[in-house]
Amino acid sequence: MSGPGRGAWAARGFAERAWLVAVVAVLWELVTRAVDDVYYPPPTTIAKALHEMWFSGPASQAFLTGEAVDDFSTSLAHLFIGWAAAGVAGVAVGTAIGRSRILYELLNPVLEFLRAVPPPTLVPFFIIVFHLGATMQVVTIAFGVVWPVVLNTCDGVRAVDALQLDTARVFGIGRARRLAVVVLPAAAPKIFAGLRVALSLALILMVISELFGSTVGIGSRLVGAQRAFEPDPMWAAIVMLGVLGLLFNAVFLVLERRLLSWHTGAQRLAE
Repeated sequence: MSGPGRGAWAARGFAERAWLVAVVAVLWELVTRAVDDVYYPPPTTIAKALHEMWFSGPASQAFLTGEAVDDFSTSLAHLFIGWAAAGVAGVAVGTAIGRSRILYELLNPVLEFLRAVPPPTLVPFFIIVFHLGATMQVVTIAFGVVWPVVLNTCDGVRAVDALQLDTARVFGIGRARRLAVVVLPAAAPKIFAGLRVALSLALILMVISELFGSTVGIGSRLVGAQRAFEPDPMWAAIVMLGVLGLLFNAVFLVLERRLLSWHTGAQRLAE
């Protein structure tokens, strides 16, 4: 499909789904105005608070306020640093474990145990070790999101077709090169699935990590509004988090399709 054709197809797909969002927004507006409860503001009131908090700045700053620059830059920096660190570590550890039967049998129960520990319960421990601040927040995010990457990478590496590995050995391809050109590409779909799950968890843990001793960030703004009994800014922060989660997922899916287009093409040829 050509570039313009793809654009028209995407626009049509968006239009077919946008009507549901519009219907939900209208129903939300009608119900909240009928209930008339200060703690459940209508979408128009939330949008006004969102605009005043973050998007009423000068055009030279892309209409972002000073608070928006501080909050977004702090929160997103912590999120992506923690997610990227977890991604690198998770792929490396998962590959090492998946390639070794002994390591897999030995460490798999430990990994499952650590994965089952809710990351928020470790926040007090991280505060003691790293103290309040950016390091604690990044570590909280990285520890919480590394497990989907580790386990998915491990499963992907173990599922590599033995015939591909044997063929590579026959052609004299060394271990390191086999890893780079056979193992990791074959495991890439599962690795990307783990990274996608990790990105969603990173957004949640970003907020949780900012609830403790932070003065800037979306999570800090959320808890500040809650403590001050200001429901409009609180709901604005909640909606902002939902929008960010939607954008992150959409961008990641686009990148995943582009980077794994060769895998999709190979599957179609195999069929």
